[in-house]
Amino acid sequence: MNTTFVKTFVLLMALLAAVAPFWPPVLWSLVVILPLAAVGFYDLFQKEHAIRRNFPLFGRGRWLMEALRPYVRQYFVESDTDGTPVNRMFRSIAYQRAKGARDTVPFGTRVDTYRDGYEWIGHSLAAVDAAEVETDLRVTVGGPQCGRPYRASVLNISAMSFGALSPNAVLALNKGARLGGFAHNTGEGGISPYHLEHGGDLIWQIGTGYFGCRDREGRFDPERFREQAALEVVKMVEIKLSQGAKPGHGGILPASKNTPEIARIRGVAPYTRVASPPGHSAFSTPLELMAFIGRLRELSGGKPVGIKLCVGRESEFVALCKAMVASGIQPDFITVDGGEGGTGAAPLEYANSIGMPLREALALVVNCLIGFGLREQVRVIASGKIFTGFHLVKHMALGADLCNSARGMMFALGCVHSLTCNSNRCPSGVATQDPRLYRGLVVDEKARRVARYHAGTVRATAEIIASAGLRHPRQLNRSHIHRRVSQREVRRYDEIYPYIPEGALLGDEIPESLRLAMAEADAGSFAPRACLTCIDRKTREIGGNW
Repeated sequence: MNTTFVKTFVLLMALLAAVAPFWPPVLWSLVVILPLAAVGFYDLFQKEHAIRRNFPLFGRGRWLMEALRPYVRQYFVESDTDGTPVNRMFRSIAYQRAKGARDTVPFGTRVDTYRDGYEWIGHSLAAVDAAEVETDLRVTVGGPQCGRPYRASVLNISAMSFGALSPNAVLALNKGARLGGFAHNTGEGGISPYHLEHGGDLIWQIGTGYFGCRDREGRFDPERFREQAALEVVKMVEIKLSQGAKPGHGGILPASKNTPEIARIRGVAPYTRVASPPGHSAFSTPLELMAFIGRLRELSGGKPVGIKLCVGRESEFVALCKAMVASGIQPDFITVDGGEGGTGAAPLEYANSIGMPLREALALVVNCLIGFGLREQVRVIASGKIFTGFHLVKHMALGADLCNSARGMMFALGCVHSLTCNSNRCPSGVATQDPRLYRGLVVDEKARRVARYHAGTVRATAEIIASAGLRHPRQLNRSHIHRRVSQREVRRYDEIYPYIPEGALLGDEIPESLRLAMAEADAGSFAPRACLTCIDRKTREIGGNW
């Protein structure tokens, strides 16, 4: 509605309220009738919506039903297994474990075990007692070039920035990480006071905006990095190359969430839409990235430094591996984010159709590291729709050493799946900067829930491993997981995602599955060789820049 109409309407209502006490009872109906008539009159002459113009007042029912549709579907229509992006079954298990409530299910599975895509782990007739499994389930992160390795839990909090999350949400996550003894990834928004207040272990993520270690022009500032990396709570440093929600796009902080406090932490102007660049300015080739990793490791005093990426072209990751071999510098860890990842705002096309899904990406990364003889030096972290112990187990069977969860931790905080993360109106106070909303998120209570959810999921992971006759996740491999690929065929993961021989990519006998990627990959460029040749030829044809 335009401003003049609103002011006139408010003035009319004020006059009605002033004279209402002196009216006979029959005139009280005008309090209802006149506002509705005014709205209908406005609808008749507005030009924005044809339905409201043709059906004044009543046409607004369409927008009312659209507003109610997500809540009606979630609470009254959808089953436990068909909700999206996250079904009720996984939301419920996160809530139950976070609250310390009963997390068993009655009367058998509600999953169709004969549908295509159903997966399970093969248990062993020589299963061991869960008490024999290492219940702590920790993994040492830090290769030969790392001076200060970190003992990480197999489940940690995935990257979510202060700004995307509320102050109370960050406080609760970090306190939960301290109570449970696991790590909290800061997201690319930098280290805020809320990440430091409770002393939980941090994985400091550095994105293309270099928030927390940038100069006035937005470039990497080594001295600011050294100062932040020296903090005792910073246990690892992660360079974000891309993320599953919007790979190749850069992070987005809506203007409504960019408060003066957030702007001060990030070094940007407040109440502006902050879109991180799609690529880094500190390096432009795989070899330069390896040099940057070595530089950050030195500036941080020897702490583990890794990279996070959503895999795009296979040849680009092969190029990274070639650069590791050529430079002699390797990241201490690689976080593989699936194209299905994401907790905040992303364009629809990026959320739906860009980026390799986690299983395929994870198998590729692990195989490449094996093929180049780098697997023992580099830890692999899986990130993307991880909620339960089975999710941890199947990704570790594919080759991950540990896993990160973002949405699972949000559910532990009390996220109700309202799908308003990008609007600043999150009703549970998790993904908002509105004090009226995040005041409802009580830090101490939610921190305990985060810690309980972590403990319950790790305990379930240990029990599954014991059922398979194993004593530690490192004993898992692809032969343990089965998948129904059709109504007539079940295949194991090692058949769907076959391993390649150790060192196979260092010689001349390249496996067929990676032959093209190996031919395209160049340690001196992220662009595939075939594309460079095509561009060079096209430039010569048109006689100039192309």
